[in-house]
Amino acid sequence: MSELRHSASVTVAAAPEAVYDLVSDVTRTGEWSPICQECWWDEGASGQVGDGFTGRNVTPERTWESRSRVVAADRGREFAWEVGAGYVRWGYTMVPAGGGTELTEHWEFLPAGQAFFAERFGESAGERIAERTRQAHEGIPVTLAAIKRIAESG
Repeated sequence: MSELRHSASVTVAAAPEAVYDLVSDVTRTGEWSPICQECWWDEGASGQVGDGFTGRNVTPERTWESRSRVVAADRGREFAWEVGAGYVRWGYTMVPAGGGTELTEHWEFLPAGQAFFAERFGESAGERIAERTRQAHEGIPVTLAAIKRIAESG
């Protein structure tokens, strides 16, 4: 289902490694995400593949925490994580572009997440998936603009 996958890009006037260092520091997520207000690493985690972290999400309707695990950690190229037991994949890719970086944020609602929502929410699963999809589509450009501003301000 292509509607359960979305990405957008922005050009950032900073080196790919600097952009990676920013976006892979999940403790700073609250500075740019419109929904995820804060994240913290599991004890001993440093952002390597397999490391876990918790995120606190806030919308007008509710507040919840989710567990995530890093699935890609290639400095200057890609940082990605999966929420829950492979429910949703979020990530960033960096490509050198004209002395800066083309930063792309990716989001995908994975089959395991669709099955989880169907089991947990029954008849209302489709509405809840649609809401999460809308939030991703609206949030990614906001997130990228904030990351660009932070990365370019020093």
